[in-house]
Amino acid sequence: MYLAHFGFTQLPFRLTPDTELFYALPPHLEAIRMTLSALAMGEGFIQIAGEVGTGKTLVCRMLVRQLPQQYELAYLPTPAMSGRELRAALAKELGLEPEEDHLTLTESLHSALVERKRAGRSVVVLLDEAQALPDEALEALRLLGNLETEQEKLLHVVLLGQPELDTRLATPKLRQFHQRITFRAVLRPLDLAETASYIDHRLGKAGAEPGLIPLTRQKEIWLASGGIPRLINQLCHKAFIMACSAGRDSVGKADVRAAIEDTRAARQPRWSFPVLWGWN
Repeated sequence: MYLAHFGFTQLPFRLTPDTELFYALPPHLEAIRMTLSALAMGEGFIQIAGEVGTGKTLVCRMLVRQLPQQYELAYLPTPAMSGRELRAALAKELGLEPEEDHLTLTESLHSALVERKRAGRSVVVLLDEAQALPDEALEALRLLGNLETEQEKLLHVVLLGQPELDTRLATPKLRQFHQRITFRAVLRPLDLAETASYIDHRLGKAGAEPGLIPLTRQKEIWLASGGIPRLINQLCHKAFIMACSAGRDSVGKADVRAAIEDTRAARQPRWSFPVLWGWN
């Protein structure tokens, strides 16, 4: 790999979400602040939406780290296939034995939530990949959201999902669920300035010297990635591989263009790049 060649202490652009490399860019910071504020106000349903690769999982992990102590977390990373599975998964997160009868299971969940509320604690469910939940599971979630005291909700649900979830929630069948979502944040793609800051931040975390990816190359990466962080990571990673293979001390034009051509999800240029000519 190119760690030793460029003097990195770690891979700056690995695809696995890493909270140690988190950079508080506006779209991610806004989503985290909105969620924490909505929870503080006692809201029942909160949504964080974003296209594939915009950083939903990383935001989710940052929320886990930043939840105040009065909240008890139930993290459900794998979407349930039914309402029964969803209730059982929540029960397991709360340390309960899943009941076969869904009424008994709901009663057990209600009792557990009331007990925690009396102890001054609130339960927050973080549900990743929410767009994959079937209608039955969403309806079960809505009914669980009805559990409340006379003053406040017993359960707070944060849904993280792709825009397809909005399309489904707009259907008449799920309109009651849609109305329960009081706060919604969108993880938009990064603009050019944010992309440059993001790349420089990650390089700095890896112990890199300034200028390894010049601004002109960063702009090319931004255009090809559409500002999607996951694609930015892929293109930077591949560009460093190309530059290392060619023995260059920084990322050049040929390296970025080869990385773009090798990444199917990237926006491809209208012309072919003669990357073998060694442009830099």
